[in-house]
Amino acid sequence: MPANRFPALPLLAVLALAACSPEPTPVEPTPVPEDEPTPQVVAGDATELRDAIQAPQDKARAVEDTLMQAADAQREAIDAAESGETAPPEGG
Repeated sequence: MPANRFPALPLLAVLALAACSPEPTPVEPTPVPEDEPTPQVVAGDATELRDAIQAPQDKARAVEDTLMQAADAQREAIDAAESGETAPPEGG
């Protein structure tokens, strides 16, 4: 029963500990020196970066098209086999 005598004691302890914690110091952005020019993107750099990002995406699209065509051909062969027909020759 001693816990029922002081039900607010744990709450007061938590508040006391929270009041003792220091406030976080604000982080200020690093100033840019005035003698240093701001970096600018050259048109050629942007094109090279775009091409470097675009190339793998184009390759993936080409692979996806090939896989979809192969899946369609396989589906047609399965349907033909199930219906008892002869499958069309591959690649034609």
